[in-house]
Amino acid sequence: MRAVRGFAGRIWLVAAVVVVWELVTRAVDDYYYPPPTTIATSLHELWFSGPASRAFLTGQAVDDFSTSLAHLFIGWAAAGVAGVVAGTVTGRSRVLYDLLNPVLEFLRAVPPPTLVPFFIIVFHLGATMQVVTIAFGVVWPVLLNTCDGVRAVDTLQLDTARVFGVGRLRRLAVVILPAAAPKVFAGLRVALSFALILMVFSEMFGSTAGIGARLVGAQRAFEANPMWAAIVMLGILGLLFNTLFMVLERRLLAWHTGARRLT
Repeated sequence: MRAVRGFAGRIWLVAAVVVVWELVTRAVDDYYYPPPTTIATSLHELWFSGPASRAFLTGQAVDDFSTSLAHLFIGWAAAGVAGVVAGTVTGRSRVLYDLLNPVLEFLRAVPPPTLVPFFIIVFHLGATMQVVTIAFGVVWPVLLNTCDGVRAVDTLQLDTARVFGVGRLRRLAVVILPAAAPKVFAGLRVALSFALILMVFSEMFGSTAGIGARLVGAQRAFEANPMWAAIVMLGILGLLFNTLFMVLERRLLAWHTGARRLT
């Protein structure tokens, strides 16, 4: 019952916004601003009117979701691994940090969409270009957060580990990375949101499958309902990914929350 009350306390505003949206769009009656019920119908027809044996997914849904989510998670995972490794190495070395920090800040400031023409020239249109665009755009929150996290480890913990004869690799595994984990997870969470945005953007160039390609196709054909359905679908996926990541983060970092309560 507590969970139900908590859910109701959070969902009422969303329900109110949807009701107002429905009333206003029906009163305006503009083709390019369909009501939520019409958008929901398009969502169902496009992606969720398939057979029960396929979890009600249509063939188009299988193509779009498998393409988009594969690119998103491969790019995000690659950026996560590269960001954690590079951030740990850079953050634990004062010389490397002082040397590379201006370069990293410069690269972070370059908007990833501006590099898409370059990525198209190098990797050509296709999955590789899309994954590289996502990975390049989302690696910076992970890298910089990891760098800050490993630099902020309490020196007392490190000195204690040295006194007890803990080697460098073990010290990294049991002291440094756990202490930096909250910042690493914060970077991964931000990167996941950016990955969804860049997934859509990268699919707008020469892609025939994926939610982004479906969105551009509907826009070019002046089909308002499918276009809004794709937009709403992206919002639902963003909310779902963020919620699942928060649940995973709370479970994996439960020890950290408990330790903070004790201090």
